[in-house]
Amino acid sequence: MRTDGQIVCFGELLIRLSATGAELLLQTPRLEAAFGGAEANVAVGLARLGHDVRMLSVVADNPLGHAARDELARYGVDARGVRFAPGRMGLYFLTPGVGPRAAEITYDRAHSAFAEFALDTIDWNAALAGAGWLHVSGVTAALGPKAAQSVLNAAKAARAAGVTVSFDCNYRAKLWEAWRGDGPKLLGEILAEADLVFGDHRDVGLILGKTFAPGREAADAAFAAFPRLQRLAATLRTQHSASHHDLAASMFARDAQWNAPMCSLTQIVDRIGAGDAFAAGLIHGLRRGKGDEAALKLGLAAGCLKHVTPGDFGLARAADLDAVLAGDLAVRR
Repeated sequence: MRTDGQIVCFGELLIRLSATGAELLLQTPRLEAAFGGAEANVAVGLARLGHDVRMLSVVADNPLGHAARDELARYGVDARGVRFAPGRMGLYFLTPGVGPRAAEITYDRAHSAFAEFALDTIDWNAALAGAGWLHVSGVTAALGPKAAQSVLNAAKAARAAGVTVSFDCNYRAKLWEAWRGDGPKLLGEILAEADLVFGDHRDVGLILGKTFAPGREAADAAFAAFPRLQRLAATLRTQHSASHHDLAASMFARDAQWNAPMCSLTQIVDRIGAGDAFAAGLIHGLRRGKGDEAALKLGLAAGCLKHVTPGDFGLARAADLDAVLAGDLAVRR
């Protein structure tokens, strides 16, 4: 996997509107706004960890879209690849989970400026100039046929140019069902171009049309089906309540496996974006040449810290991850 060149993330920027505190959505007439989106979360996480990251996206040509672009730049992301187009910003509404009540998300993303843009016509050879790494997600592919084709085009162009490709399966059934897209087929086509995949036994089972238990069997099936795949990584979550989770992580290669020990999270503030923070931390470790086991532990540390950070973005610095791994926070080693 390449450690040179700019990291490029491609996907939709969203506005998140959340109920305040522990309230239900619109229990009182107030909402808290934040920016996010799977790939943008990874971009911000990597920029905070000191990497040169460029975001490619399309936002509405209105004050909301300009604010979204500016928010990325505020955290050090190269946002010059964010285009403006007519239309609206994609939204999602969050009811936070507390104690025995699970969090609930309501999407309002249809016909956004991103989804309506001619994404399938992007010149990816030009868009990836100077890149050494491309990160994409199944969330973007789920938005519609043009978005799905664009993610696949990006991965293929990156592969042809020798750019490392990381792909987060991020299956979102509601988004695929909205346009009757064949999620398993399209996700499999993208996965076939990836070097590093973020996904667990359920993602592998969905794509291959089989049922797997957690562990090596699913990883071996993925490696057999996708010859280019080098690493398969995922978090392992035990939920005691919405406010108390245990989080561990594992990563498989064709001839090896690494595990990161469990972190007990007893005061969760906001778990949205934790998987993206995990991806950013792991990519950070690999790009810095830390080795697979150390990179996995850095990913888990980033994911744990996201749970105590409000909003979609994981904002940990490299020193914060090191502090977690040194035992300065409640990590069981």
